[in-house]
Amino acid sequence: MNNEFYMNLAIDEAWKYQFLTYPNPAVGAVILDKNSKILSIQAHKKAGFAHAELEAIKEALKLLNPKLEIPKEANEAHSFILKNHSNLLKDAIAFVTLEPCNHQGKTPPCAKLFTELKFKKVFISVLDINSQAAGGAEFLKKSGIDVDIGLCKERTQNLLKPFFKWQKNQMYKLFKLALSLNGSALGKTVSSEESRIYSHKIRSVIDLLVVGGNTMRLDRPTLDSRLANAKAPNLCILSTKGINSFDKKIAAFCVKGREFYETIPNDAKFIMFEGGENFLQSFKNEVDAFLIFSNSKFTKQKSISIDLELEALYRGELSGDSYGIFELK
Repeated sequence: MNNEFYMNLAIDEAWKYQFLTYPNPAVGAVILDKNSKILSIQAHKKAGFAHAELEAIKEALKLLNPKLEIPKEANEAHSFILKNHSNLLKDAIAFVTLEPCNHQGKTPPCAKLFTELKFKKVFISVLDINSQAAGGAEFLKKSGIDVDIGLCKERTQNLLKPFFKWQKNQMYKLFKLALSLNGSALGKTVSSEESRIYSHKIRSVIDLLVVGGNTMRLDRPTLDSRLANAKAPNLCILSTKGINSFDKKIAAFCVKGREFYETIPNDAKFIMFEGGENFLQSFKNEVDAFLIFSNSKFTKQKSISIDLELEALYRGELSGDSYGIFELK
């Protein structure tokens, strides 16, 4: 097990929460003790919640001292740790996918944690492009911590592609598709429940969900985030006939507080398309990434027939489904 191995653990953990941290980046962190034993593997899970570094430090300290009752809230946890760490992580080593923040935002600066807890070395894959949060690496160096920058940089840059666009105030477009093992998108329920929960979590954080008119008329969907117990996304319905042509008894129109659009507004920075073959054909060259779920069943339903060459950025599994995040090759 070398340094690349540990950083890849951090990157893989961050991918599990890709898109869910919007507008924050997906970040992973791994902590080793002074003898290179893994103490924790954690990630940032949601904007406003603890950063990956704090989550990893919390888990490591609890492993070393199970009696510690660290608060869940990020600011409270940060203060508690600074007062009660008892040098348990002295000379520890951290692997972080993104430069530790060096400012007080909704959560405290992570760079300070490493210095106060007397870490020996911090590996950073990519420096932060957010000028407000950047500077953590330099702060660590000035505090006497050994800092290594650039480990597994290419993989982390792929992970951070959505964040880089958001930081430049650009729109990030994701196309979500669920398929059977033989490539059919047809059927009432294609994905496993865990896959659908993940999709609903993404729906709950995006600025806009985009669907076609055929999806609304044929499927009469709800398109909410109920499986994540979260708010439903605003909806853009692309149809030559306009929104007023739809039956307003379709479930999607009955979701309280939802806003509807006929075109994609420029101020939406994270949008997700959902649809089948025709919708995919229309937007395949416009989207930044494809989120594709595949179950383990063959079906008699017609398979998608489309020319599309993709490159996998990440592959994972969710309750029997395989899924991947791809971009055009």
